[in-house]
Amino acid sequence: MTAKFKVSDHVRWNSEAGHVSGMIIKVHKKNTDYKGYTRHASADDPQFEIKSDKTDHVAMHKGTALHKID
Repeated sequence: MTAKFKVSDHVRWNSEAGHVSGMIIKVHKKNTDYKGYTRHASADDPQFEIKSDKTDHVAMHKGTALHKID
């Protein structure tokens, strides 16, 4: 079961460049267009918009890719 994340949670995920951390800035519970692609989301399986701690980069991931950190 996917952990329940919310806005302002600090999370970590694995990217092509290694582990990245950031803060959740938005939770999408409906399909949404993001960087030219449709990201599928629902209330049971949301997508999380996350701003990187080190850069201004914003990424979107499902909860299964995220790990909550303190």
